Amino acid sequence: MKMWTLSCLLCMTAVLQATFAKPTQEKRDRVHHGRDLSDHVHNDAEDFQYDHEAFLGKEEAKTFDQLTPEESKERLGKIVDRIDKDKDGFVTHSELHSWIKYTQKRYIEEDVMKHWREYDVNKDDKVSWEEYKNTTYGFYTDEEFEGVEDKNSYKAMLARDKRRFQMADQDGDQIATKKEFTAFLHPEEYEHMKNVVVQETIEDIDQNGDGFIDANEYIGDMYGSETEEEEPDWVKSERQQFIDFRDLNKDGKLDPDEVAHWILPGQVDHMDIEAKHLIYESDKDKSTKRMVTCDTSVGESLRTTSGWTTFFA
Repeated sequence: MKMWTLSCLLCMTAVLQATFAKPTQEKRDRVHHGRDLSDHVHNDAEDFQYDHEAFLGKEEAKTFDQLTPEESKERLGKIVDRIDKDKDGFVTHSELHSWIKYTQKRYIEEDVMKHWREYDVNKDDKVSWEEYKNTTYGFYTDEEFEGVEDKNSYKAMLARDKRRFQMADQDGDQIATKKEFTAFLHPEEYEHMKNVVVQETIEDIDQNGDGFIDANEYIGDMYGSETEEEEPDWVKSERQQFIDFRDLNKDGKLDPDEVAHWILPGQVDHMDIEAKHLIYESDKDKSTKRMVTCDTSVGESLRTTSGWTTFFA
């Protein structure tokens, strides 16, 4: 298994410091790729924001965007010293995989805690359905939202949140523990929440309310055009994907099982894939099985080495 060469790892700072403009994505990706490593599309030909967030975590990546090059070098040096668990001067695939796993778990925990403080109104270290509902929607005792503009939309959102909360609340006491609240906020992380993820996806895309997703609804979720212009090639390709790979029973529409097969395509360890990707792309000569470092510590090497280039150049 390949490992990172230090000279390429150093170039991460250039990536962390740079801001790359990305075009608006016309195509929406509904697939849940395990734990989301980044909100960005993984396309190194355009920029490295996906790798940026996968390596640092989403919140830490935002912090790095505000640092000067020297501050980034120093911060990154400290991070790499933490990744090198056995302090042997090398970063292995296993160490990098563990680090990415840690940063993603930290993001979810921080996201849950941010909302936890907001919704745990009585500070009993639990979040009841009433606390969540009242904080989110206000004190509408009849849940009819009378006098509220677009009340039908609010009623639909409330019903959807209630259904998800009840699914996450495994003991049925209408009070969420921290673990249950995490399942509520991040249902894609929990096996018992997968049906909710599928149902919500269908509701988002199903325009005629028949409980299925036909080809036009499938395409309409990704691409919309108000003109009569010819569909782009990627849209034509997606239509063929629908026929060949999405509509498994060939009845012209996707049922819940087919939607699950589409958006929940098995247990793929994307953190492991990203760790391998970073090592492979960085190990330019493909000759080492270990990440070559300088005589000093990994972090000190990062702080003192010059000649920075773009990370995946």
